[in-house]
Amino acid sequence: MAEAPDTRSTETVALPAPGPRITIHYCTLCQWLLRAGWMAQELLSTFGTELGEVALIPGTGGIFQIHCDGVLIWDRQRDGGFPDVKTLKQRVRDQVVPERQLGHIDR
Repeated sequence: MAEAPDTRSTETVALPAPGPRITIHYCTLCQWLLRAGWMAQELLSTFGTELGEVALIPGTGGIFQIHCDGVLIWDRQRDGGFPDVKTLKQRVRDQVVPERQLGHIDR
C-alpha cells in the first residue's frame, strides 16, 4: 500500500500588515496585562480594519508605552499615568486617520 504524501507545510510566511502597527508595551510585574488587553480591544473595536496589527509586548520596570508605527503616542512616566480611552483613541486617530471623526469622543 502506498503512503499518502505529507501535505503539512513546515514553512510559515509572514504577510505584511495592511495598516499601521500599534504596540502596547506593558509591565508584567505590575500586572498590567488586563489594562493593555482592554486598550487593545478598544482600539480594534474603534479602528477595525484601519489598523494592521495591535501587539502586546510584555516587559518589566513599570513600563507602559504605546507606539504607532514606532512613534511614541503614550508613555506612562512622561504623560503621568495611563491614558483614558478618549485620549488614546484621539492620539491613535491623529496618527492613523487624522481626517476621521470619532463621534461623541470628539465632543
